[in-house]
Amino acid sequence: MKLTCLSRGKGFYFPPCHMLNVCGFRILIDCPLDLSALAVFAPIPPGFSAVQDEEDFGHSVGESDGCESGNEERKNIEKPMDAKALIRSEPWYKTVANLHLWNLSFIDVVLISSPSGMLGLPFLTRAEGFSAKIYVTEAAAKLGKLMMEDLVSMHEEFRQFYGSEELGSPHWMKWEELESLPSAMKEIVLGTDGIELGGWMPLYRVPLSAADIEDCAKKAQKLKYAEVACYNGTINIKPISSGLEIGACNWTIRYPDGTIAFVSSSEFVPSHALEFNYNALRSCDVLIYSDFSSLDILETANKGSNYTAPEDSSTSSDLEELLLHADESSEEMDKLNFICSCAVDAVKAGGSVLIPIGRLGIMLQLLEQISICLESSQHKVPIFVISSVAEELLAYTNIIPEWVCKQRQEKLFSGESLFAHVELLNGERLQVYPAIYSPKLLLHWQEPCIVFCPHWSLRLGPAVHLLRRWHGDEKSLLIWEEGMDSDIALLPFEPKVMKMKVLRCSFLSGIVLKKVQPLIHILQPKFLVLPEDFRQQIISPVSDSYSVLHYSVNETLKLPTLKEGSELEITADVISRLHWKNLQEQNLSITRLKGNLVMCDARRRILYSDELPCSNSEPPLLSGALDLQKLLTRLSEMGIGGSLQEGSVTTDGLSDARVLRIDAPSEALLEIRSTSTIISAANEELAFHIRDAVNSILDGT
Repeated sequence: MKLTCLSRGKGFYFPPCHMLNVCGFRILIDCPLDLSALAVFAPIPPGFSAVQDEEDFGHSVGESDGCESGNEERKNIEKPMDAKALIRSEPWYKTVANLHLWNLSFIDVVLISSPSGMLGLPFLTRAEGFSAKIYVTEAAAKLGKLMMEDLVSMHEEFRQFYGSEELGSPHWMKWEELESLPSAMKEIVLGTDGIELGGWMPLYRVPLSAADIEDCAKKAQKLKYAEVACYNGTINIKPISSGLEIGACNWTIRYPDGTIAFVSSSEFVPSHALEFNYNALRSCDVLIYSDFSSLDILETANKGSNYTAPEDSSTSSDLEELLLHADESSEEMDKLNFICSCAVDAVKAGGSVLIPIGRLGIMLQLLEQISICLESSQHKVPIFVISSVAEELLAYTNIIPEWVCKQRQEKLFSGESLFAHVELLNGERLQVYPAIYSPKLLLHWQEPCIVFCPHWSLRLGPAVHLLRRWHGDEKSLLIWEEGMDSDIALLPFEPKVMKMKVLRCSFLSGIVLKKVQPLIHILQPKFLVLPEDFRQQIISPVSDSYSVLHYSVNETLKLPTLKEGSELEITADVISRLHWKNLQEQNLSITRLKGNLVMCDARRRILYSDELPCSNSEPPLLSGALDLQKLLTRLSEMGIGGSLQEGSVTTDGLSDARVLRIDAPSEALLEIRSTSTIISAANEELAFHIRDAVNSILDGT
């Protein structure tokens, strides 16, 4: 087995990506896009509307694209960090650069752990020679497809503005253009090591983006919660809830020689999604830990400090109580309540609130809490959700009870809706529209208001238009999630004159550092595989029963072999036909076995064959050491004369055998080795007599 970390990712929106080799099969785990890299592109210019005519498009490009004349000399001088430094071109999208170093046609299986981990799949499914089997939970598949469709819909504004796609690489990829970018933007484009330029791709396929998405969705096999899928009879794959988001999962991979548990970003006590089912990962042979979130933004305070494992005296119940303690969940609720209070204060002051948060669970909870706060304050303002997929998304979230937490499942059993947006829609306190320029939205538009919309990158979608409208209003509020460089993200919106309040917030994206070691103690794997970054963060006690291995990005780690031998299952009908021979000297029983060796359900099995286990035409199965003096005596009793020839050369030229030469009644030769005896004779009847003599002094069956 081998593991290669292709990318450690950047939190919730850009999960890690790995390549795992099991039983000769290559398994790709997640295929995300780094949408935070969109920050280097400029949004479409102010005043542009998707309903403008083509003449306006051409005029806008001429005025706003910022491209220098071909006659003007270019100077490789770094541009100042301002709005003019942004790339004015149809955006490309940053994929996992290291994935392009692999031959995609050699990938056998793709596992998708979350909706965000699915966004790069169309780049794979359209690749020549790609034929891997894709596994994803039903909920993640649906939500991921909606996210892709929304991305394509928002991107369409760029295509209408910039016209047809450039042939070959776009102008901004030229080296002189890259050299002139500010250092912070150049690092986003090229990466810290300067090799990530090859990871940029145009969005899916022009003009068939919708077809790419549909083709990708059709190729994926959707799994229900904890449903087992068997690949090639060799590997059993099962999704287990991670608690991070609706439909998000961890994976168990069972193969003939053991079980692998793959842990991605997880949450123990979520307020909306089904909780992290860590019990399903107990006693696995190999635990691959891939949750980097505790080392990212949320655990900055813990960096540089070691976390020591619990004492050996800690009981399993003590550790579980620590894991399930809802301290993070309480902090998240306090955070949501604070955000809601800020939003209500803003609308009370006469300002509007823009919430371009892309997390489905956070958005649904904010909708609930904000509506409660507004009702308690007896302040009525419209709440809008603007997205091309909003209506379908909100409808879908109310029909997936198996992927929501137990508290919400109980609401469904009591006849209530899973989420409050159903009542808000019915009471017309919440209004949903597909686009910012929708005629119905323009008809019902009212300010102040609260707007949920994409996109958190602040580069495409309704958020761009609304931020331009409100950025100069000191009463308005932008609720924006951590994860992007704010200096770059706010460049297009005149940061020097921006009066709009900005509330930056971060949300739980995985397991906090203090709970990593207790989780490992409870799961008790034989081998623990951790990111290299954890080497200084977690100190494992010497008495632990598991071995720890560490991996780094773009380095292949060879995982240990779990079993020296191979296990073989024999069906009952085959066992009933076996005839055992007891060897008393070796304290062993042997038999001849005939059947069909197959791989089924990740196990090696012998199935019944129509032929008898041992036919008369086959020689018997013999065992034991051949005593040559006894053999000579037995041959003499049968009238066969022979002698032991010392130093004779065998038929294959080897000298590790003893040779017994027969000279009466005709010539024959016996070559006796430690594992076999070869009888060579021109007279077939003599050969059978010699064989019988050998059989008589050996145990046979």
